Amino acid sequence: MLESAPPLLKDFQNFDLFAKLKLNGELQKIQNEYLYWDKVKYKAKDCTPQELWQVVKFDRYFNHHDLDFGDYTFQYSLTDYMQRALHEFDLHIGGNLSSNVGLAESDKTKFIISSIMEEAISSSQIEGANTTRKQAKEMIQQEKKPRNKSEQMIMNNFITMKHIVQHKIENISPEQILAIHQLMTNKTLDDPNDEGKFRDNDEIYVVDHVNSEVVHTPPPKEEIELLINEICDFFNYETEDFIHPIIKGCIIHFMIGWIHPFVDGNGRTARALFYWYMLRKGYWLTEYLSISRIIKDSKTQYEKAYLYSEIDNDLGYFITYHIKTMEKAFEALKAYINRKQKEVRQAAYFMRIPGVNDRMAQILKIFNEDGDRVFTTKEIESIFNISDFTARADLKTLVELGFVEAIQVNKKKQHFIKSHRFNENLKKYLNSNLS
Repeated sequence: MLESAPPLLKDFQNFDLFAKLKLNGELQKIQNEYLYWDKVKYKAKDCTPQELWQVVKFDRYFNHHDLDFGDYTFQYSLTDYMQRALHEFDLHIGGNLSSNVGLAESDKTKFIISSIMEEAISSSQIEGANTTRKQAKEMIQQEKKPRNKSEQMIMNNFITMKHIVQHKIENISPEQILAIHQLMTNKTLDDPNDEGKFRDNDEIYVVDHVNSEVVHTPPPKEEIELLINEICDFFNYETEDFIHPIIKGCIIHFMIGWIHPFVDGNGRTARALFYWYMLRKGYWLTEYLSISRIIKDSKTQYEKAYLYSEIDNDLGYFITYHIKTMEKAFEALKAYINRKQKEVRQAAYFMRIPGVNDRMAQILKIFNEDGDRVFTTKEIESIFNISDFTARADLKTLVELGFVEAIQVNKKKQHFIKSHRFNENLKKYLNSNLS
């Protein structure tokens, strides 16, 4: 458990220290990082750690916002960092993709599928799914049946993300939350009866698996219905006092984890509902962000953000962490798109071959770089989000051009590999085209 912080004194009087820290910028640095007592106490200069903490807590209390769910009151403070980041998100994540990150309109669907896949894999890995990204992507792209619980978790997550994209403008209800949970946990729980069902007992604890210490005891089962209904209202309707949509999304994420309404699958469901809320509020670029991948790489900070928020009854810790992950996810998206654009430019070399379209050019580029690659029709369908007919037509053309060979696996199934005449034909077609 985290070290308990000194309580805020009701008769705060140290205004000289408050003014000094405000003027020299030290207080703003601490607040922008939204540090807890375990970090703040080491920042003290010319005062005691307790005195510094009193100033930090007084400043947060002076600027705090209250939120009520059931009989529980939570608070948070808006910092300069939060407001700057939210402004940037409003400009970019809710803006026009082609102008903000340079993605061509024709490539959108392909990138959405890839990003949903990435989100599904990472969100499942946070909860213990043990498989490589390469294996997981092959399973999804080739529509293979999951072989174990880890692969089933990832497939469930992928199906759930696609479901949310299809229903993103709808209001949410307790029944829809249960439906999301059922999709997420299909065939992965110890008791299948717990799928799509709120817990009916209080034998649920969040435990630190390193030392078996209980770090969170959720509200009793009798309160789940009321709390979930209030979360749905919070999701569907505007509050009397304006709350920025991204902050609301972060709060929804936190509250599902805090309420812990399910026996298992709470984290996956919480992240899915954040994703849904962002899309519903017009932040459609969220479809392209793999936020869970960043969370997976900073899991300790993710867990601490929850604990800080609970022990100090202040959501600011979790909101700050979540906004940082979104910033990193957006930067990762831009880097990813730059790489993909480079690949597209490289694939354009193969489009000089008569009869080759942009999809075929990308397939040829892959074969050119990886001579051992094996494709199936299903995989081509998934990669380019095209019909079975179109995928077969593309592959048939490449076979006829002599770049690809079809290997009969059984009476129905074929695999497609690089032709032994690939380089010879490439030289022939390109030289012919240039002349």
